[in-house]
Amino acid sequence: MSQPLLSIIIPTRDRPHLLPHAVQSAIKQTINEIEVIVVDDGSTQPVSLPEHPQLSVIRLSESHGGAGARNCGTEAARGRWITYLDDDDRLLPNMVAVSLAALTKATLPAPVGVISGIEEVNAQGEVISKRIPPPSRPRGCHFSLENLEPGYSYNTKQTLVVEREVIQQIGGWDEAFRSRVHSDLFLRLNPVCSLIGVPIVTYKLFLHIGDRVSVNPTLRQESFDRLINKHQMLFEAHSKMFANFVYEHAYTLYELGQTSTAFSTLCRAMKLHPLHTLRRLLHYWVKGL
Repeated sequence: MSQPLLSIIIPTRDRPHLLPHAVQSAIKQTINEIEVIVVDDGSTQPVSLPEHPQLSVIRLSESHGGAGARNCGTEAARGRWITYLDDDDRLLPNMVAVSLAALTKATLPAPVGVISGIEEVNAQGEVISKRIPPPSRPRGCHFSLENLEPGYSYNTKQTLVVEREVIQQIGGWDEAFRSRVHSDLFLRLNPVCSLIGVPIVTYKLFLHIGDRVSVNPTLRQESFDRLINKHQMLFEAHSKMFANFVYEHAYTLYELGQTSTAFSTLCRAMKLHPLHTLRRLLHYWVKGL
């Protein structure tokens, strides 16, 4: 195929029942100038997909982890622009078109990346929540540590479309992380790259039964500690949002049944910013009534 405009990277490991859906959603974009690169991160059985002129598969003999697989895909990509798709999720057909259209109209300081909306979908295919990213975070901001406008969500990072060169310039994905890879990337990205948010859903995040790094309590805790240690000065300079980050980690631990660790983490959030954490607790309590 001719030189693609955008590359879609799909890291995968041992999910042959889910991967084809992700790949098809990437191939069926309304813009044809794309390539889809599947990075097989040492699956027990090598990835087997129908041939397609826009599709290529990179086979890693040993697992590099999600961050490492993304880095391999980034190195192989030929498009100016790049995005990443988890192998258990799907893109809507307009994802690339919506993102590139927003980039052509961008007025923020260059370089500029774009993020868009996400729908959470349950096992029955029902949409259970919708997340819309904040309208803009100019270059020099710190994304999820900036105060968030009402009605918007920072949990839309999977939709990032940015120049491949920018990802490489910030050192790519940190392979020391198994979870929190997007949080780390954005804390390094936004200081050197403006981010615009588009209030259009382009990505479906599927909740399913099975192994997910994002809900593994041990990996989440390890990566949580690693993220704070790596960006400690930055977190401490944003005490309210630092407390918010710690509170949300405590809430997830509680949902995963880690009640003791959740309580100690909640106490940490209270120490960082008592008023904000108390407001979050009251909001949760009112919702539960």
